[in-house]
Parts: sequence; C-alpha cells; structure tokens
Amino acid sequence: MTVVYIVTLALLAVAGLLTLVRLVKGPWILDRAKSLDVLVVLIVAGFAVNMAMTDSVLTVPILVSTVLLGFVGTLSVVRLTEGRKEHR
Repeated sequence: MTVVYIVTLALLAVAGLLTLVRLVKGPWILDRAKSLDVLVVLIVAGFAVNMAMTDSVLTVPILVSTVLLGFVGTLSVVRLTEGRKEHR
C-alpha cells in the first residue's frame, strides 16, 4: 500500500508544479485565480493522502480551513474582476 501512497503524492507534486507554472505564466488574472484554486485542491488532496497514510484525523481542521480560505479567495477575485472589461 505504501507504493500507492508514494505514487499518488508524486502525481500530486507534478500536478502542483504544472499548476505553479500556469500561476506564474498565466496572462489573465482569471487564469491565475483558477490555477490558485486548483493548487488549493491539490494541497487538500495531499493532506488527505497524508491522513490515509498515517490513519490520523488530526489534519481535518487543516483541511477544512484550507478549503474555506480557497473558497473565500476565489470569491474575492471574482468580485474584484466582476465589472472590468479586461482581466489582466
């Protein structure tokens, strides 16, 4: 079972690196906001894999707070870019 956890964490790390490239390179602010949202989901998935590896539920508050911060951040970006014609 350890091999499955290692492969899963490696795939999440690769996805995180590709998401960081889009976060830095993205020409539009909405592309960057979307990639930041995907990065939050990848972080939550990494914590969930860690929870499954260690059989511990101590990281549940970290998961919930990270998801809520990502949600509030996405809503903030949408509210800021709502009335603009150009989203650069």
